[in-house]
Amino acid sequence: MFLIFHIHPNSAVPRSWGTLLFLLSFTGFVQAQFQRDQFQLNAVRSNETIKVDGLLDEAAWQNTSIAKDFWAKWPQADVPAEAKTEVKVAYNDQFLYIAATCYDSSHYTIQTLKRDTRYWDSDGFAIVLDPVNQQTNGFFFGLSPYNVQSEDLLVAFMFGDMNFSWDNRWYSATKRYADHWDLEIAIPFKTLRYNAGKSTWGINFIRSDTRNNQYSTWTHMPIQFEGTDLGYTGMLNFPSAPRPMPANVSLIPYAIAGVNTDKVPEKATTSQADVGLDAKVSLGSALNLDLTVNPDFSQVDVDQQVTNLTRFNIFFPERRTFFLENDDLFSSYAYPDVQPYFSRAIGLDRNASPVPILAGARLTGNIGKKTRIGLMNMQTRATEDFDPQNYTAFSFNQRVLSRSLIKGYFNNRQNTGGGEANNKDYGRNWGSEWVYQNKKGDWSAWGGYHRSVKEGFSNQNTFAQAGFEYSGEKFGIISDFNELGSNFYADMGFLGRSEQYDAERDTVIRLGFKQNFTELNYFMFPKSGKVNVHIIGLESQLLWYPDGSFNERFNRLRYRMEMDNTSSLALRFDNQDINLLFPFSFTDGVPLPKSVYRFSQYEVEYSSDARKKLVYSGSFRWGGFYNGTIEQVATEINYRQQPWGNFTFAMEFNNLRFPDEYGKTKLFLIGPRTEVNFSNSIFWTTFLQFNTQRNNFNINSRLQWRFRPMSDLFVVYTDNYNADFPMLNKNRGLVVKLNYWWTL
Repeated sequence: MFLIFHIHPNSAVPRSWGTLLFLLSFTGFVQAQFQRDQFQLNAVRSNETIKVDGLLDEAAWQNTSIAKDFWAKWPQADVPAEAKTEVKVAYNDQFLYIAATCYDSSHYTIQTLKRDTRYWDSDGFAIVLDPVNQQTNGFFFGLSPYNVQSEDLLVAFMFGDMNFSWDNRWYSATKRYADHWDLEIAIPFKTLRYNAGKSTWGINFIRSDTRNNQYSTWTHMPIQFEGTDLGYTGMLNFPSAPRPMPANVSLIPYAIAGVNTDKVPEKATTSQADVGLDAKVSLGSALNLDLTVNPDFSQVDVDQQVTNLTRFNIFFPERRTFFLENDDLFSSYAYPDVQPYFSRAIGLDRNASPVPILAGARLTGNIGKKTRIGLMNMQTRATEDFDPQNYTAFSFNQRVLSRSLIKGYFNNRQNTGGGEANNKDYGRNWGSEWVYQNKKGDWSAWGGYHRSVKEGFSNQNTFAQAGFEYSGEKFGIISDFNELGSNFYADMGFLGRSEQYDAERDTVIRLGFKQNFTELNYFMFPKSGKVNVHIIGLESQLLWYPDGSFNERFNRLRYRMEMDNTSSLALRFDNQDINLLFPFSFTDGVPLPKSVYRFSQYEVEYSSDARKKLVYSGSFRWGGFYNGTIEQVATEINYRQQPWGNFTFAMEFNNLRFPDEYGKTKLFLIGPRTEVNFSNSIFWTTFLQFNTQRNNFNINSRLQWRFRPMSDLFVVYTDNYNADFPMLNKNRGLVVKLNYWWTL
């Protein structure tokens, strides 16, 4: 199947809908309805405390039901898994226990000993839990044969990849043998959020088998869905429902000390010493209160820099753990480029420099069988550059039908510096969305309306969208139409393209837009041979300015081939028209003039076998770029000394050439990274980033010692230089931080 369509830049409406409806009439890929009650596992109540040592010798494991006969999930489905897996579940008043035997393994691929890192690229076993049993939110716990833990929160309508940023206490051990490996896991009920009285939970198991390059699941899942999909869990039956947990209070105090030297502008070396406190309080079994006083996030990984070849701001993900639990309640609104809530707007300026936070609280979780809420309040301190600010966010999710949601939110940013002028310095957003998904999960649709409230702006202050998605075994489509007013603000959020820079007047102009985005994918799964899947895709994006005039058109035709040995090859062709309203420059030359620019680009990308010790990838992109040309070369080489070391070299080079007066430039982004794991609890990571676009060379070196569960000692060294030669030091810092997780 091969298809392509073209939208003329001056079209007033997208012409893709007729084509899409025509294609949908040929995509009735029918499959058997998932029968959840076919996958049932009985948990046995243990009268003894199970020692988590990887030895499955307790009485609870001898005569209990077994989950086995896993189904292949990827790269094929509808066939039994190559490797045999057996799972058992037990529990007592404090813990949920899982034991598993993973057969047909003697040589393992282990990417790292570091927690929450590259789980899907290694051999492993994972549990998907839906304690509320409503297919809306759940938990993921993963383990490698070397007892490397990974955990995360799962939500319905999950956009993007798992980030493994949620951390909590649980216990595990593994034992490796000649033809299999065993594991034991103990998850405290205090760690989970569940409704008391439920004797049936949703559960699934995922096996990563790198030798056969296969993922398998206990339940029989369609190939197009992720193994973590909460709509395809089986049933975990307890003989009696787990009892409600008493109030669980965890205190996480920290102490920090460090020195810092600023050379630009020249300042004296300063030292710091500080303390702070985080707390986690369970209000019932399904509602959690997070508190923080004087938080510090100096130990968090630095952002991985990118070369920005757009005219707009770049989105960087949140990395601070305080904001991440149940973050979907606040952040899963609107569109990737239009987010009313983005936690990085709190406590960070536009350059990701910290703005000190005085205190904050987050209440998140379930208040009923079908209702989730989130309430957050954060107060920042005053600095030389910023007045103190208060940030409040409220959100609710109400489940309707079988897998659909009605959602609503209110966000408020208020200057708390006092005075008449500051009282009028605020930014508020409110909105509501309806998200529909059928029971099978292959059809979904959404619609939403959002409004901003700001002093002096009473019109063109809304954002609205509507769209749908179909995910079939062989064909997928997503289409979304949205409209942003020029005066829509999001002081607690992220707006990717509403601000346009005018290089001639050195000012920023706010402009809304109307946008239609459509993506189609066609999958071919060969039944034999060395290719797992062929993917043909088409993306189309069309934008108009608020007055209806043409803004941008972007079409992409792509092909991807994934091999049985995990290597892949991708080809792309892009065609783009841009109506540039304001002069803009990518070089030190004269800014590009206002005009309509039409250009095309080509790209080739290859990645090698990820299971090897030496793994490499590279891409080459070339073609037009506005009224000039672009040549881009990117590569990444990683050498893995299993299991203790990863040594990576990444580089991107962009050669931009425009007609003489508009200049030319060569942009380098070089990022070596070294990761040494002395054990499962001591890690040393050093990351270097040389970025000529930002004229910065950054060194970040971090030593972490997890001396007990969720308790750490960090030593972090940072250094920044100009990227020009001679390289002059801009600032340097050394921080030592100790935090301790104390459960009352």
